[in-house]
Amino acid sequence: MLPAAGSLRALRQFAKGPTSREPFGGFGDPVLDRTGEGARRANVPALYSRGAVADANEVRKLARLPESAGELHAIAAALKAPAASIRLGLAATERAVKEANLARYRNLAFATDGLMAGEFKGLAEPALVLTPPEKGSELDDGLLTASEISQLKLDADWVVLSACNTAAPDGTPGAEGLSGLARAFFYAGARALLVSHWTVSSDAAVALTTRMFDESSKGTPKAEALRRSMLAPMASTDKPYFAHPALWAPFVVVGEGNAQWAVGR
Repeated sequence: MLPAAGSLRALRQFAKGPTSREPFGGFGDPVLDRTGEGARRANVPALYSRGAVADANEVRKLARLPESAGELHAIAAALKAPAASIRLGLAATERAVKEANLARYRNLAFATDGLMAGEFKGLAEPALVLTPPEKGSELDDGLLTASEISQLKLDADWVVLSACNTAAPDGTPGAEGLSGLARAFFYAGARALLVSHWTVSSDAAVALTTRMFDESSKGTPKAEALRRSMLAPMASTDKPYFAHPALWAPFVVVGEGNAQWAVGR
């Protein structure tokens, strides 16, 4: 999928093959207070009750996703990346993302929760949830918003957003899908993304993304790797409910879904 038809031409005209030396960088399992699928829909008071900077105490009330740590470790193993390439828990902060040299990674993954614009009072743009600080600031309030993502410097062949609603619009009236987080990561330098169209099951997301990178590590093109990772849960005997489309269908590859980057391919 593409945000617009012109995106394909732009990707192939300006995108170069990744020159980064490190195969993978990941951020996930932020330290949050609540647990369980239902906690995400808790009645969280205004995240932005104190102005433009999110209230870190309210961010902390969101649900933790501990299984995301295993997801990132599995991806790193598939890509033969060292354990040091993953930042989890207290290390998975907005400050860490902004201060890291992200351009050195060929693949990036954010395994956390995603918030849609307008989901909470004052949240005017989509955001990824990270470990909040004791007190929020413009540098770090626990929410990495689309406008902040667009200022990052990436050189990534693939960015995986293993979170809810990461294909959502940017929050402006009548905005199209893929205009929020997806577009922001393209501006930052991503050549392809894995994003979701609705709230995802954490367990299903872990199974899908780890299988996808295992396929990709064998040289399978991105779109085909995603297709194979979707077929696998349909045949699962351990968790037959994974066959339901609600669990595997939200994810799509956005951008260049092939392995080759030569113009005209």
